[in-house]
Formats: sequence, C-alpha cells, structure tokens
Amino acid sequence: MATSPNKLSQFWQELKRRRVTRTVTVYAAAAFVILELVSIIVEPLKLPEWTLPFVIVLLCVGFIIAVILSWIYDVQPEGGIVKTEPAHKVNADDFPKSSKSWRIASYISFVVIVGLIVLNIIPRSGKKEILDKSIAVLPFRNDSPDEEKMYFINGTMEAILNNLCKIADLRVPGRTSVEQYRDNPKPIPTVAAEMNVSYILEGSGQKLGDRILLTVQLLDGINDRHLWSKQYDREIQKIEEIIDIQSEIAQLVAAEIEAIITQEEEKSIKHIPTTSLIAYELYLKGREEFLYYYADRKNIKALKRAEDLYRLALEYDPTFAKAYTGLASIYWFKGLSGDYNWQDCLDSLLILANYSLAYDDQLADAFHLRANYYRHKDMNEEAIKEFDKALKLNPNSWMLYNDLGFYYLNNNPDYIRSLENFHKAASLIRGPELPTFLRRSLGNAYNRAGFPEKAEFYYLEAMKLDGDSMAYYSSSVYNAYFNGIWENAVAGYEYMLQTDSTNPQILHQIGESYMYLGKYEESLKYLRKWFTEGSKSFYFWYQGIPGLAYVYLRNGFEKEADYHFRESVKHFNKVIEQAGPETDQWTYYGLAEVYAYMGEKDKAYENLRMFVEKVQAHDRISIIRIKNDPLFDSIRDEPEFQHINRYIEAKCQAEHERVKQWLEENDML
Repeated sequence: MATSPNKLSQFWQELKRRRVTRTVTVYAAAAFVILELVSIIVEPLKLPEWTLPFVIVLLCVGFIIAVILSWIYDVQPEGGIVKTEPAHKVNADDFPKSSKSWRIASYISFVVIVGLIVLNIIPRSGKKEILDKSIAVLPFRNDSPDEEKMYFINGTMEAILNNLCKIADLRVPGRTSVEQYRDNPKPIPTVAAEMNVSYILEGSGQKLGDRILLTVQLLDGINDRHLWSKQYDREIQKIEEIIDIQSEIAQLVAAEIEAIITQEEEKSIKHIPTTSLIAYELYLKGREEFLYYYADRKNIKALKRAEDLYRLALEYDPTFAKAYTGLASIYWFKGLSGDYNWQDCLDSLLILANYSLAYDDQLADAFHLRANYYRHKDMNEEAIKEFDKALKLNPNSWMLYNDLGFYYLNNNPDYIRSLENFHKAASLIRGPELPTFLRRSLGNAYNRAGFPEKAEFYYLEAMKLDGDSMAYYSSSVYNAYFNGIWENAVAGYEYMLQTDSTNPQILHQIGESYMYLGKYEESLKYLRKWFTEGSKSFYFWYQGIPGLAYVYLRNGFEKEADYHFRESVKHFNKVIEQAGPETDQWTYYGLAEVYAYMGEKDKAYENLRMFVEKVQAHDRISIIRIKNDPLFDSIRDEPEFQHINRYIEAKCQAEHERVKQWLEENDML
C-alpha cells in the first residue's frame, strides 16, 4: 500500500514532463471560448438546433486526440516537434525545460477558464432565482400564404397564453396587452420593460391543409438572451394533436422558468375542449371575430359573425363548452351596448354559462360571467363564490381582478379589497385598457376612501398614458360633485355636455347638483333627460327616481311627481323581495327618501337604519348626500336622524383610517 502514493506521484510527474497538463489547460480555455462564440452566433445566423451539441462532440473528440498527441510528442523551445523519450531513458537533470512563452500561455489559459466560469457559468445558474417568474406571449407571425389562416395561428398563440395563465406561479399579461406589438415590433428588452416581465415567448407558424408548421422560442427579456427554441411539423388529423402541442409548449416554458405546475393546473392545460376538429376551428374563427368587435365596439358585424360561428360550432359538437361561453360573452356585450334589453341579455348569459359549466366545470370565463350576472343582480354571496372559482382557474386574468375591484367598490364596499384587486389587475395589463379601466378606477377608489391626493395622482397617470384631457377634466368635476362643491360640479358638467350631451351619468349628476343648489327648473331639465336616456342602459340608477319625483313636485307637476314616487316604491320593494339579504344599500336609501317625504317617519327610519347597517364602508358621498338631501327636510332636525348622521360620519372616518394603515404597511402612502 505504501507504494501507491509514489506511483501516483510518478505518474503526475510524467504528465508534467510530457507537458500533458499544459496542453489540457490551454485546450480547455480554447474550448470554452469556442463554445461561447458558437452559442452567440447560433441565433443571429439561424443555425440548426444541433449546431452547439455537434461542436461539443467535436471538442470532446479533439480533447482525447490532443492528450494522446501531447503524451507522444513534444514541441521544443528552439522549434520543431520530437517524439518524447520514455521516462526510464531520461535523467532528472535532463528534463526538458518549458519555454517562457508556453508558461505564459498556460497562465493566460488558466485565467480565461476562471473568468468564463465566474462571468458565465455562475450567472446562468443564478439568473433563474433573480428573474421574476413573468412572461409575455407576443402575437405569433402568420407565415401561411393564405392570410385567412391567421385565425388558426392566433388561436394557437392564445391557447398557449391561456395555458400559461392557468399557472398560479407565473405572472402573464393578457392578449390585449401584447397586441400592440403585432404591427409595431420592438427590441426584446424594450418589450420586456414595457410589459414589466422577465421572459418573452415568440412564435410563427403556418397552416397548409391539415399540416401545421410552428416555431416558438423563449427569450430572457431582461438580458436579451435566447434560451431555447422548438419546431413542430405535424399533420393534424385529430384535435388531440394540436392540444398536445399547445400544452407541451406551456410546460416547457414553465420548466425553463422553474414555475411550479400543480396537478390541477396540468390537468386543465391538457384538457381536450371538443371531439370535433371542425367545431374547434369554427370556434377559433368566432373568437377572432369577437376580438375584432372587442377592439372596436362599433363593429357590430363582427359580433354577429362571431355569434353565427359559435352557433355553427355547436352544430358540430353540442357539448362544446367554450362555444357556449363564447355565446354568453356575446350576450354580455349586447347588454352593455344598450341596443338590447338588459335583463333578457343577463338571463340568456346565465343559461349559456350554465350549459358551458355542465359540459366543462373548469372554464374560468364561464364562472366569471356568472359572477357578473350575480353582481348585477346584487346577489353578493353568489357573486363572490363565482369570482373565487374563476380566479382559482385563471389567476392571471386582469379582467377578473378589475371586476372584483368594482364589486368591492360598489356592490359590497370594502376599499382595501377594492384597491388590492385594482392594483393586482394593473400588474397584469399593459394594453389600451390600462388608463381607462385601472388608472381612473384606482383614482375613483382612492377618492371614495378619502385620499384625494392619491386619486389625483392616478388621474394624471391615466392622462399621461392616453392623453385624454377630457377624461382627466371629468375626473376633476366628479371630485367636485363627490365633495359637495355643487357650483363647480355644475360648471364642469355644463362644459362636458357640449361634447357628450346624452351621457346618463353626467345628466344625473348635474341634475342632482342643481337640486341641491335649489335650482329646481334647471334640475328638472337634466333629470328628465337622464330618465329618458338612462333607462335605455343597464347602468340606469333607479335610486335617483325619488329625486326626479321631488323636482317634478317643486316645478308644479304633481301628477308626474306622484307617479314617480309610487313607481319608485314599487320598484324598490320588488328589488328587496327578489334580492333579499343581498339588496343594495341605496335601495333602502331611496325608500327612506320617499317615506320621509310622505311623512311616514317610522318607515323612513327603518330603511335608513337598513342603509347604515348594509354598508361596511361608508364614503364621503354618503355624508354629503344625506346632509343635503331635501327629501329628508321633514326629519332633519330630529334626534334620531342626527344620530344616524353622526354614525355615518364616524364609520366613514374609521374606514379612512383603516385604509391609511393598510397603505402605510405596504409603503404606499
């Protein structure tokens, strides 16, 4: 055993004598440099994927040859190559001395190896820990000679995006955010910065008959580095074959980013939506038409084409859940347009969403639609359950968080939850909806919570994004109305009506402002028009009818006043009967107004108490309205009314302090 170390030492000395160690060092440094150069040029020169592995194999073979040759031959300092003598023929004093140039080359090689390891190997292993698990899927390029095949390429891109959206461990902006780059390409680092993501997925493809060619590549958006690319060339005979491609890409992306996919998420990603390839393609065409309408709400023809295509898809597969969801979405937007009966549209939406979930209970969009149905029916408990189900299935939907923000702002006031959801939505969107739906929504939420400075900040941010000075002006006028500065509100709304003369919200608020100022003739002028224009829309605020009845009375129209008072009582009681515990708080406020004016004080106080109890978070508009509402003049000086007034003020202040503490805890104040 004692001889083993000596043999090992002798072998090491022989390696040094034959200069094998020198060759290994220099070769390793050169190999590192070659590999780096190849990895850099592969993507720009569009070299095949096997280029880098092939070079690695060549370098490994070359390494073996280099070691063998260095063992057998030696390069002399004075020049020339000679065969190395065996160790037993060479005396220790005759060991060849290394030339100075070779020693320098060895030292440089060692430094190169260490430098490459420090600057390249270590960052690659740590980068995934540093980068945020966020990715934007850019619009895929259509390479098909037939432009009509664009629907299939877009549908494939959206399916991959939707699969990634199902992964809770990822943050993924929606399709409307990335559409801006379809005809306006930008450098990858710029896109990553604008989308606020770390990774970018690009793709292109074409459909030739039943054959699909698809290329996708994943990029490190921050460091502008190619991570991998994948090519597919498949004959698509069954729906499973295209779904397999879409699910595989999503899982490859998640693996590279090291995002965790739960079993439920993986099951949803691999789910086959229909057994009919024809139905699937019809659905994709319908979806494309629907998105044309979404981008331009005046494009009614696109909405009609989408509806026809969805219905045709259902003829090929009556169990196709996504087609039912598509139809339900169409009824939602029909209702929003004001051209159709809102209640009929809501009822159709619910029926279709229920059909959809009966065939596939993993569709986030269907749960989202049902949540909005219950939200507009003031069925809060049912609405929040549906929202929760939808978010579990799609934790990356900005629209879900946006609608939840409105739910907690209006239906079931909780300003912290409202702000949380609006901010979450803002983190998932960088499209044209950002200034309108989120920056201004955040401003309104902060205003309601009693933070006018933060509200003003977000109103300004919205104007910076879309340059809409009129919208910014509108927000400022709303602030005046909200805080009871009626003269400023009237002046602002008069100006806005010059360009938007039929806006129900403006008409109601200017009419109400004139009523609070005691200018009943002007008030009736605008409230009449509000009733005519507003009743066409699902946004019609029935709680404003007692005010309309009051100004009719003050202008001498007793018959009209009596009619609207009686009709409002019927409507409010019907709402309470239908909604039960979920009745909106302003319904009770409206009833209290009517009963107070009619002299039925007990009923007035009963409904005022319900109004107070229903609201978890009172805002300043509650204080302003109840203090100035002329319908309460008959009971304004009574102790019970004063007690209710003070209670609302205290509750409003308590909510303000609660939001303030939340802002401080999150370094947002």
